[in-house]
Amino acid sequence: MKKIYFLLTLSSILLFSSCYTTRTAGRSGKVPPGQVKKATGSKSAKPYAPGQN
Repeated sequence: MKKIYFLLTLSSILLFSSCYTTRTAGRSGKVPPGQVKKATGSKSAKPYAPGQN
């Protein structure tokens, strides 16, 4: 009985540990509003800045 419990525990640990995913930093891949303005040729960075309506 102990062997079955041990195998069940071990297999569940292996099953759930394989579901781990890595995450990057929150701002990874974001471009600052000024850089987007330069790339698009716009006169203002306001449309690309969050919170600036």
